[in-house]
Amino acid sequence: MTAIESPVVAPLPVLTPDSLEPAERPTLYFLGVSTGASSIQRVFPAWAAELGLGDAVLRGLDLPVGAPAEHTRRIVEFLRQDELGLGMQITSHKIAVGTAARDLFVELRPLATLMGEVSCVTKEDDGLHGFAKDPVAGALALDAIVPPGTWASSAGDAVVLGAGGAGTALTWCLVREERGADRPARLVVTDRDGDRLEHLAGIARQVGADVPLELVRVGSADETDAVLAARPEGSLVVNATGLGKDLPGSPIGEDALLPRDSVAWDLNYRGDLRFLDTALRQAGERRVRAEDGWTYFVHGWLQAVKEVFRIDVPTSGPDFDRLSDLARAAR
Repeated sequence: MTAIESPVVAPLPVLTPDSLEPAERPTLYFLGVSTGASSIQRVFPAWAAELGLGDAVLRGLDLPVGAPAEHTRRIVEFLRQDELGLGMQITSHKIAVGTAARDLFVELRPLATLMGEVSCVTKEDDGLHGFAKDPVAGALALDAIVPPGTWASSAGDAVVLGAGGAGTALTWCLVREERGADRPARLVVTDRDGDRLEHLAGIARQVGADVPLELVRVGSADETDAVLAARPEGSLVVNATGLGKDLPGSPIGEDALLPRDSVAWDLNYRGDLRFLDTALRQAGERRVRAEDGWTYFVHGWLQAVKEVFRIDVPTSGPDFDRLSDLARAAR
């Protein structure tokens, strides 16, 4: 098999709210916490060449967790005014953009309104449009990790650690009525923030009210460990907290016991990945299957490329495999 080679392109310097400068080439912006360290900085040039995106470039915009709302608004307003800024992918500030900058959009698509977040911004003739692409990317990644039909023959629960944007999107993926019998026996969601839990619960009740829902407000890893200890075999446990990437650490203790025969899915693919390490140590005796966030990463970014550049992108098959292989080679 011929090795896949990716073009080596030096990433552009990362911008901040205090160092914004207009694009000199067609640009997809990337709003996150530490965008310079993301694999997409190396993957995007390979995809741009493969997909025929011309001289388009990617440029990171860094904003710390918990940044003031005016910084979020400044970035969205910058995109709106930047002639060569084509759109923006958002990873760690999706809810902030959907709330602090809502009035800067001419339209939020239905899923963005439902989720209360924006993960992708496109620029049309009439202004900015906001999308929530995490549910779409999450559903594609979920079907790759937990193949369709699995839940119909399982008594396992789905446990989502974290009720932020990613956790809320996965809730939509897991419980919506369209999945029929292919849904978990119970959905358990943990978070430190009661308001976020209630927001997620409202969405779960709208799209899949017949799936039992358990909300657990936790204040420590020990409390989360106790939630996991009560789960049946064959459950799915998802780290959607951001811990391990945006912030160091893990939502569970190093000695936490994951359910036997479970799938432990860390939505992170880079960082200290302590949650993933805990799962990997239990692969033998407890038969835990550990999955990282790489597939989710690929689908999420391809969905952004699709919307911003208005092109079709594959979600499976040889063409998708080609793009995934290019991404791995660049990674």
